[in-house]
Amino acid sequence: MDATDSVGLRPYDPDDDRAALWALKTDFETALGAGGGEEKAASYEEKLTDDYRRRWLAWVDRCVDDESRCVTVAEAADGELVGYVFLLPERLAFVWDAAVVNELYVAPASRGTGVADDLLAAATALAEAQDLPLERLLLDVDPGNERARAFYERHGFEPWGEIVARPLGED
Repeated sequence: MDATDSVGLRPYDPDDDRAALWALKTDFETALGAGGGEEKAASYEEKLTDDYRRRWLAWVDRCVDDESRCVTVAEAADGELVGYVFLLPERLAFVWDAAVVNELYVAPASRGTGVADDLLAAATALAEAQDLPLERLLLDVDPGNERARAFYERHGFEPWGEIVARPLGED
């Protein structure tokens, strides 16, 4: 039996999945921080406050109110959520003139099983249904995350522009 046979995809249910989605989001943020040294790890860990949790989950709720399929979860046969993909709703497409995968995360124990492929396919199908300024799907990948970069390259993603950033509150 293929590993993905025991995992199903479905839309996020705010009433039933809130705690599990937040646990996956926490793991996602912690992994992002861990990929960039102690300072980055500390900054990502510090932001995971109760206030951030409430604000992020409220934002997810607003996005799901716009488009019920914008957050798709991967659920194991035992009911445990093992991953999710968050595609921004169509009304936000003008931010980048495209469909945007905000986050895609799969728990370490489910990596390499096809769950990420299935989640990305679900996001792509929803993106193709959006009315976009430019017909493209984009996402941000940490340059040091070779596994993620290889995954997205395998799915036809290639560099397009470059994001630059600066801290706020500095002159």
